[in-house]
Amino acid sequence: MLANLGFFALCLALASTMYATVMALVGAWQHKPVWLASAQQAALFTWPLITLACVCLVVLLVTDHYEIAYVSNVTSRAMPLYLKITALWGGQAGSLLWWSWLMATFASAAIWRNWRAHPTLMPYALAVMMLTLGFFVGLVVFYENPFGRVWVNAAGETVVAMLQPAGAFPFTPIDGRGLNPLLRHPGMIIHPPMLYTGFVSFVVPYAFAVAALITRRADDAWLRVTRRWTLTGWLFLSLGLILGGRWAYDVLGWGGYWGWDPVENAAFLPWLTATAFLHSVMIQEKRGQLKKWNMVLIILTYALVIFGTFLTRSGVLSSVHAFAQSAIGPAFFVFIGFTFLGSLFLLARAWGALYSERPLTHLLSREAAFLLNNLLFVSIAASVFWGTIFPLISELVTNQKISVGPPFYNRVAGPQFAALVLLMGLGPLLAWQKDSWLRLRQLLKIPSLIAGGTMGLLVITGVRDGVAVLSFGITALVAATTLAEFVRGLQARRLVYKEAFGTALARLIARNRRRYGGYIIHLGVTVMTLGILGSSLFQIETQGQLQQGEQLTLGRYVMVYDGLQQFLTNDDREVTRATVSVYRDEQLLGQLHPRRDFFLSSQQPMTIPGVRSTWEDDFYVLLVSWEPLGAEGATFKLYVNPLINWVWAGGLVFILGTLVAVWPSHQPVSRAKPALQTTSVVSNGD
Repeated sequence: MLANLGFFALCLALASTMYATVMALVGAWQHKPVWLASAQQAALFTWPLITLACVCLVVLLVTDHYEIAYVSNVTSRAMPLYLKITALWGGQAGSLLWWSWLMATFASAAIWRNWRAHPTLMPYALAVMMLTLGFFVGLVVFYENPFGRVWVNAAGETVVAMLQPAGAFPFTPIDGRGLNPLLRHPGMIIHPPMLYTGFVSFVVPYAFAVAALITRRADDAWLRVTRRWTLTGWLFLSLGLILGGRWAYDVLGWGGYWGWDPVENAAFLPWLTATAFLHSVMIQEKRGQLKKWNMVLIILTYALVIFGTFLTRSGVLSSVHAFAQSAIGPAFFVFIGFTFLGSLFLLARAWGALYSERPLTHLLSREAAFLLNNLLFVSIAASVFWGTIFPLISELVTNQKISVGPPFYNRVAGPQFAALVLLMGLGPLLAWQKDSWLRLRQLLKIPSLIAGGTMGLLVITGVRDGVAVLSFGITALVAATTLAEFVRGLQARRLVYKEAFGTALARLIARNRRRYGGYIIHLGVTVMTLGILGSSLFQIETQGQLQQGEQLTLGRYVMVYDGLQQFLTNDDREVTRATVSVYRDEQLLGQLHPRRDFFLSSQQPMTIPGVRSTWEDDFYVLLVSWEPLGAEGATFKLYVNPLINWVWAGGLVFILGTLVAVWPSHQPVSRAKPALQTTSVVSNGD
């Protein structure tokens, strides 16, 4: 009953999206308010329908309805309730349904908030959002139905279908396979929803951009409507990337957090172009420039969102041949081509209307710095995109897949990231329209001394890697210039208002959340950069087989193997756990328990490292293999990851800055005085 109800709700939602799309377009072309109102109601009706489908599936998951194929594939009786709920997005069919629900939620909110305020743009924006939603709901209805039942046909084979096939009888497994062990980590419980929310959020600004192209509106109305949507999407996408890195570090068992895997790249690509877009729109809002470029960026971001979903859901990553056999792969391919080429056609059609109000006249200006920032982001995205699809192209052309690993990305993207970080420190110092080298040199005097001191200190302490010394110097320069912006702003404010330090800082940020939120984000990036540089340039590792009581040395650490245990748990795991003692400089730090969990229901293992964390480094231990308990021998892999916890700390600062920037501003009546307005920092601010 619940399965039928959920599937019927999805069918109605699909019909509703198609009806809303057609009525919105025809109503706009024919100037029929009644048809437009009908389109709005149909669009809003999709949310309760898809919500009903999600509720039905969650109830089926938590009540162990194993006659439903999706339920038997992603849950088991041993799983706790919270994992059964999160299994909603633990498989392909459920994740597409979750994507659809998020899209319906965001589309409904955008329509509800903007329908009367933007009557010219809304019909077309609604049509684009409903077309995207309809595509994903159609995938669920026709290709990846999570409500399909398990049947056994006359040949004794199990088949999945909504309706009973001829000669088949229903079949209910005793238990399910359970969720993939790698998806049971706390980070993975919320990582997919964060990524999907980020992906879906960018559909809204794309829809309004297309509406502006169709109506040939060259003003900033679509930017004002979508600024918070864009920031929200960027926030969730950033959260998803950070959580994904933490998950990889905790459960994948290779001592790192980012391996340039195609799945990671699929989420990283739209983040790159969206970051460029967030910077570029400020130029359009401030100076009336880069209107065409902003359209290109939001079209690219939307295309990469769909491409990323296609990449992870079509089977193309395993093989181009698997893609050809995939039910949804070709459908994704056609949809990406249709939306991307259609967007380019609309952009070409409206090209003449998107003229810049002011030309870019000086290279030493904030506008030029923003443009260079954009070019670097897009160049990095192009490099990552090429590295991601090259193995697929090579397999298609030569029938041999040529892998592209971290060395390619580090060599190609690494220098571009270094230039981007440097520009992140220099750009905010520049004035709008035109600046002078003399003023820039004055502003850089103290930060340059700090950067030089940092590099000198590294050399004195024995660091001889030129890349490392230069990279840390650039990071110090950027941190110093960013903090200097806060210092100058605080000095100006305290001079005028005679406020205490804490009050002045809070009101300075509240006065321009967007600007100072951006500076906090930049500080978060510099902190993360410290962690990335330390853990990637100075990581050391070793591996060895030990008998009980033997030791393994890595750097200043010594690990002694104390013993091994094996036991069964109530949640269907067979656990093999080692106990090791960790010493540093001959001082006992404590014991760690690296282990290997084997999930009996799904017949899949998961490696859990033993980690001792400090701000200086992580000592990271993996249990690789072991002999029978009587022999007491085991093989371990050890890593020392310097500064790696600065990556997570920087991520928190990064997210804090984004929250500050996206938070609604309720500014009181300005009390600005002339002395404050003449301060260089404020006059050159956003």
